[in-house]
Amino acid sequence: MFHSGRMWNCHWKWKSSSLLFLFALYIVCVPHTVRGCANCRVVLSSPSGSFTSPCYPNDYPNSQACMWTLRAPTGYIIQITFNDFDIEEAPNCIYDSLSLDNGESQTKFCGATAKGLSFNSSANEMHVSFSSDFSIQKKGFNASYIRVAVSLRNQKVVLPQLLDVYQVSVAKSVSVPELSAFTLCFEATKIGKEDSEWMAFSYSNASFPQLLSFMKAKNGYFLSISGSKCLLNSALPVKDKEDIFTESFEQLCIVWNNSLGSVGVHFKRNYEAVPCNSTISKVISGNGKLLLGSNQNEIASLKGDIYNFRLWNFTMNSKMLSNLSCNVKGNVVDWQNDFWNIPTLALKAESNLSCGSYLIPLPAAELANCADLGTLCQDGIIYRISIVIQNILRHPEVKVQSKVAEWLNSTFQNWNYTVYVVNISFHLDTGEDKIKVKRSITDDRRLMIWALLVHKVTNNLNLEGRVIKQKLLKSNESLDDGLRLATVNVMQLVFCSTDENPKGYKWDSMEPSERKLECLGKPGSFALRICYRDPVNTSLAYWGPPDLSNCSREANEVANEILNLTGDGQILSSANITNIVEQVKRIVNKEENIDKTLGSTLMNIFSNILTSSDRDLLESSSEALKTIDELAFKIDLNSTSQVNITTRNLALGVSSLSPGTSEILNFSIGLPSINEPYFQMDFESGQMDPLASVILPPSLLKNLSQEYSVLVKRAQFTFFNKTGLFQDVKAKKSTLASYVMACSIGNTTVQNLKDPVRIEIKHTRNQTGHRPICAFWDLNKNGSSGFWNTSGCTVHTDSDASKTVCLCDHLTHFGVLMDLSGAASQMSAQNTKILTFISYIGCGLSAIFSAATLLTYVAFEKLRRDYPSKILMNLSTALLFLNLIFLLDGWVTSFHVEGLCTAIAALLHFFLLATFTWMGLEAIHMYIALVKVFNTYIRRYILKFCILGWGLPALVVSVVLASRNQKDVYGKVNYSEGQGDEFCWIQDQVVFFVTCAGYFGVMFFLNVAMFIVVMVQICGRNGKRTNRTLREEVLRNLRSVVSLTFLLGMTWGFAFLGWGPLNVPFMYLFSIFNSLQGLFIFIFHCAMKENVQKQWRRHLCCGRFRLADNSDWSKTATNIIKKSSDNLGKSLSSSSIGSNSTYLTSKSKSSSTAYCKRNSHTDNASMDKSSSKLTHADGEQTSIIPVHQVIDKVKGYCNAHSDNFYKNIIMSDTFCHSTKF
Repeated sequence: MFHSGRMWNCHWKWKSSSLLFLFALYIVCVPHTVRGCANCRVVLSSPSGSFTSPCYPNDYPNSQACMWTLRAPTGYIIQITFNDFDIEEAPNCIYDSLSLDNGESQTKFCGATAKGLSFNSSANEMHVSFSSDFSIQKKGFNASYIRVAVSLRNQKVVLPQLLDVYQVSVAKSVSVPELSAFTLCFEATKIGKEDSEWMAFSYSNASFPQLLSFMKAKNGYFLSISGSKCLLNSALPVKDKEDIFTESFEQLCIVWNNSLGSVGVHFKRNYEAVPCNSTISKVISGNGKLLLGSNQNEIASLKGDIYNFRLWNFTMNSKMLSNLSCNVKGNVVDWQNDFWNIPTLALKAESNLSCGSYLIPLPAAELANCADLGTLCQDGIIYRISIVIQNILRHPEVKVQSKVAEWLNSTFQNWNYTVYVVNISFHLDTGEDKIKVKRSITDDRRLMIWALLVHKVTNNLNLEGRVIKQKLLKSNESLDDGLRLATVNVMQLVFCSTDENPKGYKWDSMEPSERKLECLGKPGSFALRICYRDPVNTSLAYWGPPDLSNCSREANEVANEILNLTGDGQILSSANITNIVEQVKRIVNKEENIDKTLGSTLMNIFSNILTSSDRDLLESSSEALKTIDELAFKIDLNSTSQVNITTRNLALGVSSLSPGTSEILNFSIGLPSINEPYFQMDFESGQMDPLASVILPPSLLKNLSQEYSVLVKRAQFTFFNKTGLFQDVKAKKSTLASYVMACSIGNTTVQNLKDPVRIEIKHTRNQTGHRPICAFWDLNKNGSSGFWNTSGCTVHTDSDASKTVCLCDHLTHFGVLMDLSGAASQMSAQNTKILTFISYIGCGLSAIFSAATLLTYVAFEKLRRDYPSKILMNLSTALLFLNLIFLLDGWVTSFHVEGLCTAIAALLHFFLLATFTWMGLEAIHMYIALVKVFNTYIRRYILKFCILGWGLPALVVSVVLASRNQKDVYGKVNYSEGQGDEFCWIQDQVVFFVTCAGYFGVMFFLNVAMFIVVMVQICGRNGKRTNRTLREEVLRNLRSVVSLTFLLGMTWGFAFLGWGPLNVPFMYLFSIFNSLQGLFIFIFHCAMKENVQKQWRRHLCCGRFRLADNSDWSKTATNIIKKSSDNLGKSLSSSSIGSNSTYLTSKSKSSSTAYCKRNSHTDNASMDKSSSKLTHADGEQTSIIPVHQVIDKVKGYCNAHSDNFYKNIIMSDTFCHSTKF
């Protein structure tokens, strides 16, 4: 018999001993199960254990067919690890093999491929089968298994394709809060390559089906937030018709904050922000339902799996997302069993999930526990025992560890020293022994085991390491069969005691090494602290200082939080601004180089701060300016030669320089172009009409020393659109009238230049008649609060009313002051605040009473039948809208909408001119009615007045809008530099002085002339009266003066008197009387009129105050004719139909004859009825009343119950049918 290849060949002849030979041949040639080896067809249901191939560690027999069934209760899976594996190797394992059936798939192994690998069952049962052929045996395998509770981290979720199949939702015990910001991460796969629409997850409530969802539609990938859809295609690097998810898991993170107007997407290690302005100020409602997959029948769920879905209620930056680990738990929703309600059929365990935990812990030895020993682990002496064990019989490591633990416990039991074994573990490196234990080499059967021994010091017994070593060596014989003690080393360990420093960071006791603790409030980052061994006394250890540098939030994150605090609508006090400036200062000081992103954020913070009032900015202005300068100096220019940062109120330009060159460096900043949101910068040729520009002389960079050449490598330019940081509290005779431009070179002081720097700065408004002064902001004076210093700067002749050109021999913050004789500089902040308060209160009252006057005349038809009443109604209308728009102006300005501001300014301009016009028409009407009595007839009298009263202001405003650029004429202005309040009004000073000051001047002098004429006509005849005392006449005349003063707008003339030392008192008079003009008109020309009072009593009063409806009509014509001149005066009121003259007027109209009776108080003469009938040119009959009769009638216009003078002139519609003026 011989062996050839894999075949046995036997050659023999039949002999008498054939039976004996045949039996021997059977023994040798026929494979059979080796007796004495363990049974290999068993069911294993213990929580943990091990099994081996037959006869392990000896070679397995031929022709084996083994099957191990591993079972666990429902809710558990089985984890199996092959500690040793050596089976005959062949292609496709066609000879000997081990098959592993995890419940989902079957895998075959041979050779040494499975050694050290771990596998999970997909359910609670796993089958392991082993088979061998009839030749070539190997050692086989040694496997251990353990029952593991099913963790969601080890399982993925198969998304349902139909809603009625099952739903994967957040557990009812989990409440999703209201979200104004979130970070959301999940991993997903997709089965197939078809290009279809799907939804990965959805969050909704009863009232809103799409509060939050991520989906793919025909035109791209969308994130839906409270009804707003954000297209994310630009942030997802995929090709056309390719899905972002494939058959392999890929993580997608989405970041959103309702104050940023963008969505951050982190995908395939790339982070990009996608604009989505429609989500600004949106809020995702809480207590909704979060589903994995779709919540709509119209859109299918993602055809694939989802894993590790986590949700936070705050935003993470790109660096945090790049370093996001499995240990960072979602604070709203996490991938743990407690957070989800998932049907069993949707769960699927896998061994290659990113956050799965598949390492099999070694069975715990029966050791002491530090928790049970109290403070002994901290107070006792700890020794580390390093043991090398000879594993002669090749026991499994699990068994070796268990046997060694038992041996150590029995060795130290009942010893003179109180010791406890608290830890035991395998190690590949023997440490101090320098013995390398190579478990991969089959010939080396040594195992390195470490154990910790705690000694409790009692009775002053000092335990030394050599005593422990001797004890162990003597106990070598008590080790288990097949295990022998090779070497022992004992070393006393020192520990740093438990310490909490700083508060919230607890450093547990440990031996000298480095320890990490996760940062508070910054998941994924760690604080570090080192436990040092004392170099003098090696038995002592001490803690080093904690390193919390990684726990400090990144500058961008802190800056964005500060930016949110200073956003639109935020009201900042002086203390708030000081605190914010201090925080920004710390950021700037900490950073060595500031990139453009961080620089833009910080500049926007300062821009937002500048919208605060000057009073609130004053305290922190110096620190803010210094911080802005330092920020400009630290802008990073390593990757670019120029950096532009523009904000609403602030702009920064930084450019690199080349020392030694003679080129001229220009910088200019102008109004924004199409591509620039705020300002447009230019570092080269300059702009045509800039807001500010700086031209540095070529000699600036010449002949620099080597020391300065190193420092002068950059130029910084800062433009201030708001000037609240530059408040010279001691300025008396000048005020800042321009923008502010700052320039500096590197971090050096540049002064005493041979060739001056040319600075051109636009004025905030055109200046005519005032002398410009070039000045720079000197921070070294006024207790470091700064002031405007004019030394070293002169005004160039190229200056004009719109700009000033300055030549200065140094570099710093430049501005243009105007020398005024008495403007805002003479008005203190307290006076300005009081005047503002008076203006708003007065205008509010004026609007209310103007509306009351207008409503009275509209409601009672009898009051508005004559011309004066209709003129008064138009004047009240103009005043009402003027006051309302003035009150709304400041609020509208806060929206920073340019078109809306222009519209408000134009309307304010229009109604101001309309008010002036109707006051002038009042004067014209008086002149026509009183002076031009004879031969005066105007057809469509009120219509022509309305065309003039409303048309002329509309024409003026229209011409202004058509002839000039709207942005140059109307816009935001600031007339109170001390307060920083913006107002939508006229920016162009030419337009203001021509259309407002000049227009009012004409109306004012017209009204003054008419006022004088009327008072001369009336008061000149008062001497004829004998039935009044002098005191009564004086009071009547004084009342007339006051009444006409407010009606004709005489108080607006205070504006011409507010100069020099009289500025403040006249400003108070101007604000009080003009803001309350509507109130005074209501009092004198509505409330004190007899016919108005009668209408109020007739229609609004009740009881004894109510007036009968026929009270005016019971008097006869005879009674009326016998009235005194006082009553005649009352009969000539502005509402003659509703007064006692109604009967007379009606009588006159019916007979086409004017009946007039003159009853003189001086001579008691009476004039008989006279009738003069004239035929007008148009054939109508007219009755003419002589002027002296009219004057006598008017003399009683101001008694206790009469109307105001100008309304005592009869111009009623009824009377005009018979009397034409």
